[in-house]
Amino acid sequence: MPTSEAPATLVITGASRGIGLETARLFAEHGYRIVNISRSPIPIEGAVDIAADLASPDWAERIKDELDAALDGSGEISLVHNSAIQLPGAIDQVEAEDFRRTLELAVVAPSILNRLVLPHQRGGSSIIYVGSTLSQRASRGLAAYVASKHAVVGLMRSTAQDLGGTGIHTACVCPGFTDTEMLREYGGEATEYLKSLVHEKRLIDPSEIARVLLFAAQNPVVNGAILQAELSFVQP
Repeated sequence: MPTSEAPATLVITGASRGIGLETARLFAEHGYRIVNISRSPIPIEGAVDIAADLASPDWAERIKDELDAALDGSGEISLVHNSAIQLPGAIDQVEAEDFRRTLELAVVAPSILNRLVLPHQRGGSSIIYVGSTLSQRASRGLAAYVASKHAVVGLMRSTAQDLGGTGIHTACVCPGFTDTEMLREYGGEATEYLKSLVHEKRLIDPSEIARVLLFAAQNPVVNGAILQAELSFVQP
Protein backbone atom coordinates (compact mmCIF):
# COMPACT_ATOMS: atom_id res chain seq x y z
CA MET A 1 0.00 0.00 0.00
CA PRO A 2 1.34 3.48 -0.82
CA THR A 3 2.85 5.22 2.18
CA SER A 4 4.07 8.58 0.84
CA GLU A 5 2.16 11.75 1.76
CA ALA A 6 1.27 12.37 -1.88
CA PRO A 7 -1.24 9.76 -3.04
CA ALA A 8 -0.13 7.04 -5.41
CA THR A 9 -2.01 6.88 -8.68
CA LEU A 10 -2.85 4.13 -11.15
CA VAL A 11 -3.20 5.20 -14.77
CA ILE A 12 -4.73 2.34 -16.72
CA THR A 13 -6.10 1.93 -20.21
CA GLY A 14 -9.17 -0.12 -21.00
CA ALA A 15 -10.35 -0.66 -17.43
CA SER A 16 -14.04 -0.88 -18.27
CA ARG A 17 -14.08 -4.69 -18.18
CA GLY A 18 -12.07 -7.87 -17.72
CA ILE A 19 -8.50 -7.71 -16.46
CA GLY A 20 -8.52 -3.92 -16.57
CA LEU A 21 -11.54 -3.54 -14.31
CA GLU A 22 -10.28 -6.06 -11.76
CA THR A 23 -6.90 -4.32 -11.75
CA ALA A 24 -8.46 -0.91 -11.13
CA ARG A 25 -10.54 -2.36 -8.28
CA LEU A 26 -7.52 -4.01 -6.65
CA PHE A 27 -5.33 -0.92 -6.87
CA ALA A 28 -8.16 1.18 -5.42
CA GLU A 29 -8.41 -1.24 -2.49
CA HIS A 30 -4.70 -0.66 -1.90
CA GLY A 31 -5.09 3.10 -1.67
CA TYR A 32 -4.37 4.21 -5.22
CA ARG A 33 -6.23 6.96 -7.01
CA ILE A 34 -7.55 5.55 -10.29
CA VAL A 35 -7.33 7.25 -13.68
CA ASN A 36 -8.99 5.19 -16.41
CA ILE A 37 -8.42 6.00 -20.07
CA SER A 38 -10.96 4.19 -22.22
CA ARG A 39 -14.10 4.64 -24.25
CA SER A 40 -16.34 3.67 -21.31
CA PRO A 41 -16.39 4.74 -17.63
CA ILE A 42 -15.75 2.31 -14.78
CA PRO A 43 -17.95 1.59 -11.74
CA ILE A 44 -15.38 2.62 -9.12
CA GLU A 45 -16.20 5.46 -6.77
CA GLY A 46 -13.78 8.36 -7.07
CA ALA A 47 -12.14 7.12 -10.26
CA VAL A 48 -11.32 9.66 -12.93
CA ASP A 49 -12.59 8.54 -16.32
CA ILE A 50 -10.93 10.09 -19.36
CA ALA A 51 -12.83 9.20 -22.52
CA ALA A 52 -10.59 8.27 -25.45
CA ASP A 53 -10.41 5.91 -28.38
CA LEU A 54 -6.73 4.99 -28.38
CA ALA A 55 -6.93 3.90 -32.00
CA SER A 56 -7.96 7.37 -33.17
CA PRO A 57 -5.25 9.69 -34.51
CA ASP A 58 -5.79 12.67 -32.17
CA TRP A 59 -6.63 11.12 -28.80
CA ALA A 60 -3.44 12.28 -27.08
CA GLU A 61 -3.92 15.93 -27.99
CA ARG A 62 -7.52 15.84 -26.81
CA ILE A 63 -6.83 14.30 -23.37
CA LYS A 64 -3.49 15.88 -22.46
CA ASP A 65 -4.84 18.75 -20.33
CA GLU A 66 -7.34 16.50 -18.56
CA LEU A 67 -4.66 13.90 -17.85
CA ASP A 68 -2.22 16.52 -16.58
CA ALA A 69 -4.88 17.80 -14.18
CA ALA A 70 -5.69 14.26 -12.98
CA LEU A 71 -2.02 13.54 -12.22
CA ASP A 72 -1.25 16.85 -10.54
CA GLY A 73 -0.05 16.27 -6.99
CA SER A 74 0.45 12.53 -7.40
CA GLY A 75 3.14 10.59 -5.63
CA GLU A 76 4.24 7.37 -7.28
CA ILE A 77 2.40 6.65 -10.52
CA SER A 78 1.85 3.17 -11.89
CA LEU A 79 0.99 3.18 -15.59
CA VAL A 80 -0.61 -0.07 -16.78
CA HIS A 81 -0.99 -0.53 -20.53
CA ASN A 82 -3.96 -2.87 -20.72
CA SER A 83 -5.94 -1.97 -23.85
CA ALA A 84 -5.81 -4.46 -26.72
CA ILE A 85 -7.92 -5.92 -29.48
CA GLN A 86 -7.93 -9.43 -30.91
CA LEU A 87 -9.00 -9.48 -34.54
CA PRO A 88 -8.91 -12.81 -36.39
CA GLY A 89 -6.94 -13.40 -39.55
CA ALA A 90 -4.15 -15.65 -40.76
CA ILE A 91 -1.07 -14.07 -42.29
CA ASP A 92 -2.49 -14.49 -45.79
CA GLN A 93 -5.93 -13.17 -44.81
CA VAL A 94 -5.57 -10.38 -42.26
CA GLU A 95 -6.73 -7.01 -43.55
CA ALA A 96 -4.21 -4.18 -43.46
CA GLU A 97 -6.61 -1.95 -41.53
CA ASP A 98 -7.10 -4.64 -38.86
CA PHE A 99 -3.33 -4.98 -38.55
CA ARG A 100 -2.93 -1.21 -38.20
CA ARG A 101 -5.65 -0.93 -35.55
CA THR A 102 -4.20 -3.82 -33.56
CA LEU A 103 -0.71 -2.31 -33.52
CA GLU A 104 -2.11 1.16 -32.82
CA LEU A 105 -3.75 -0.04 -29.61
CA ALA A 106 -1.02 -2.40 -28.43
CA VAL A 107 2.16 -0.51 -29.32
CA VAL A 108 1.68 2.99 -30.69
CA ALA A 109 -0.79 4.19 -28.05
CA PRO A 110 1.38 2.97 -25.13
CA SER A 111 4.42 4.73 -26.55
CA ILE A 112 2.45 7.98 -26.81
CA LEU A 113 0.95 7.59 -23.34
CA ASN A 114 4.40 6.98 -21.87
CA ARG A 115 5.45 10.40 -23.12
CA LEU A 116 2.39 12.02 -21.53
CA VAL A 117 2.77 10.33 -18.14
CA LEU A 118 6.55 10.20 -17.69
CA PRO A 119 6.92 13.92 -16.84
CA HIS A 120 4.68 13.28 -13.82
CA GLN A 121 6.44 10.11 -12.64
CA ARG A 122 8.96 10.12 -9.81
CA GLY A 123 11.27 7.42 -8.49
CA GLY A 124 9.31 4.38 -7.36
CA SER A 125 6.83 4.70 -10.22
CA SER A 126 6.31 1.97 -12.78
CA ILE A 127 5.24 1.26 -16.34
CA ILE A 128 3.64 -2.17 -16.65
CA TYR A 129 2.63 -3.75 -19.95
CA VAL A 130 -0.02 -6.43 -20.33
CA GLY A 131 1.25 -8.94 -22.85
CA SER A 132 -0.08 -12.42 -23.52
CA THR A 133 0.93 -16.03 -23.59
CA LEU A 134 1.22 -15.21 -27.31
CA SER A 135 3.96 -12.69 -26.58
CA GLN A 136 6.45 -15.56 -26.87
CA ARG A 137 4.68 -18.09 -29.05
CA ALA A 138 2.10 -18.08 -31.83
CA SER A 139 -1.29 -19.48 -32.69
CA ARG A 140 -2.85 -19.99 -36.09
CA GLY A 141 -5.26 -17.38 -37.41
CA LEU A 142 -4.18 -14.50 -35.12
CA ALA A 143 -1.32 -12.92 -37.04
CA ALA A 144 -1.98 -9.30 -36.06
CA TYR A 145 -2.57 -10.09 -32.39
CA VAL A 146 0.50 -12.31 -32.10
CA ALA A 147 2.70 -9.72 -33.79
CA SER A 148 1.37 -6.97 -31.54
CA LYS A 149 1.97 -8.93 -28.34
CA HIS A 150 5.52 -9.78 -29.42
CA ALA A 151 6.02 -6.06 -30.02
CA VAL A 152 4.75 -5.26 -26.52
CA VAL A 153 7.63 -7.27 -25.06
CA GLY A 154 10.09 -5.33 -27.21
CA LEU A 155 8.60 -2.04 -26.07
CA MET A 156 8.90 -3.11 -22.43
CA ARG A 157 12.54 -4.07 -22.89
CA SER A 158 13.25 -0.72 -24.54
CA THR A 159 11.51 1.00 -21.62
CA ALA A 160 13.79 -0.81 -19.17
CA GLN A 161 16.90 0.28 -21.05
CA ASP A 162 15.84 3.85 -21.71
CA LEU A 163 14.68 4.51 -18.14
CA GLY A 164 17.59 2.76 -16.44
CA GLY A 165 18.77 4.75 -13.43
CA THR A 166 15.61 6.88 -13.13
CA GLY A 167 13.99 4.79 -10.42
CA ILE A 168 11.07 4.01 -12.71
CA HIS A 169 10.79 0.30 -13.36
CA THR A 170 8.92 -1.78 -15.94
CA ALA A 171 7.75 -5.31 -16.63
CA CYS A 172 5.46 -7.23 -18.94
CA VAL A 173 2.80 -9.49 -17.42
CA CYS A 174 1.76 -12.20 -19.87
CA PRO A 175 -1.60 -13.79 -19.00
CA GLY A 176 -2.66 -17.16 -20.27
CA PHE A 177 -6.27 -18.05 -21.07
CA THR A 178 -8.25 -15.68 -18.88
CA ASP A 179 -12.01 -15.69 -18.32
CA THR A 180 -12.79 -12.34 -19.94
CA GLU A 181 -15.56 -11.08 -22.18
CA MET A 182 -13.18 -11.18 -25.15
CA LEU A 183 -12.42 -14.87 -24.61
CA ARG A 184 -16.05 -15.82 -24.02
CA GLU A 185 -16.96 -14.41 -27.42
CA TYR A 186 -15.39 -17.54 -28.92
CA GLY A 187 -18.10 -19.69 -27.33
CA GLY A 188 -18.29 -22.56 -24.85
CA GLU A 189 -16.72 -25.19 -27.07
CA ALA A 190 -13.65 -23.03 -27.61
CA THR A 191 -13.24 -22.19 -23.92
CA GLU A 192 -13.51 -25.88 -22.97
CA TYR A 193 -10.76 -26.66 -25.45
CA LEU A 194 -8.56 -23.93 -24.00
CA LYS A 195 -9.08 -25.33 -20.50
CA SER A 196 -7.79 -28.67 -21.74
CA LEU A 197 -4.47 -27.09 -22.72
CA VAL A 198 -3.41 -26.24 -19.15
CA HIS A 199 -2.67 -28.59 -16.26
CA GLU A 200 -5.30 -27.11 -13.93
CA LYS A 201 -8.07 -27.51 -16.56
CA ARG A 202 -9.54 -24.08 -15.89
CA LEU A 203 -9.41 -20.50 -17.11
CA ILE A 204 -7.58 -17.84 -15.13
CA ASP A 205 -9.76 -15.42 -13.18
CA PRO A 206 -9.08 -11.76 -14.09
CA SER A 207 -8.50 -10.99 -10.40
CA GLU A 208 -5.51 -13.35 -10.45
CA ILE A 209 -3.88 -11.31 -13.19
CA ALA A 210 -4.71 -8.12 -11.31
CA ARG A 211 -2.71 -9.39 -8.33
CA VAL A 212 0.29 -10.08 -10.56
CA LEU A 213 0.05 -6.57 -12.02
CA LEU A 214 -0.04 -5.06 -8.52
CA PHE A 215 3.01 -7.12 -7.54
CA ALA A 216 4.88 -5.97 -10.64
CA ALA A 217 4.01 -2.34 -9.99
CA GLN A 218 5.21 -2.46 -6.38
CA ASN A 219 8.42 -4.46 -6.86
CA PRO A 220 11.28 -2.76 -8.75
CA VAL A 221 13.26 -6.01 -8.69
CA VAL A 222 11.20 -7.21 -11.67
CA ASN A 223 12.54 -4.39 -13.87
CA GLY A 224 12.79 -5.65 -17.45
CA ALA A 225 11.15 -8.99 -16.66
CA ILE A 226 8.50 -10.99 -18.47
CA LEU A 227 6.13 -12.44 -15.88
CA GLN A 228 4.32 -15.50 -17.19
CA ALA A 229 0.88 -15.96 -15.59
CA GLU A 230 -0.52 -18.87 -17.55
CA LEU A 231 -1.15 -21.90 -15.27
CA SER A 232 1.46 -23.98 -17.17
CA PHE A 233 0.67 -25.57 -20.51
CA VAL A 234 0.40 -29.31 -20.97
CA GLN A 235 3.36 -30.48 -23.02
CA PRO A 236 2.44 -32.69 -26.01
